[in-house]
Amino acid sequence: MAAVDLATHPGHLARRLQQAHTLLWSTLVSEEITSPQFAVLNALAGTPDIDQRTLGEAVRLDRSTVADVVARLARRGLLERVRDPLDGRRNVLRATGEGARVHARLVARTAAMNQVFLAPLDEEERGTLLRLIGRVADAAEKVRGER
Repeated sequence: MAAVDLATHPGHLARRLQQAHTLLWSTLVSEEITSPQFAVLNALAGTPDIDQRTLGEAVRLDRSTVADVVARLARRGLLERVRDPLDGRRNVLRATGEGARVHARLVARTAAMNQVFLAPLDEEERGTLLRLIGRVADAAEKVRGER
């Protein structure tokens, strides 16, 4: 059997894209904070005092991944769990002062990294790529939700 052209396999291309992102992230943004950790800090910067389930939905991380990310950030002192002032039976999450400082420092770095990441594309192509990747990711999440 002849080899297939992997350039026609979206999963192979998605893996290569993820490898490129990971390389740029660790080089230009942070070797200590991962992209999912940044996403959590970013969500908490926009909406503090949310529960873990809502946070996971906001950043599109599954329950086990968001639980791991939250635990890691809490151990590092970048976020804290506090009693919900409206419902003392549950905890909500918020960035600590250090978490807010880390987030603020990384915002500019992520913007610069995105410029490098998307540099081969013109502005219209960038918008198209982001919309198409979003549609594919949303469809895959819908399939996961139906399982």
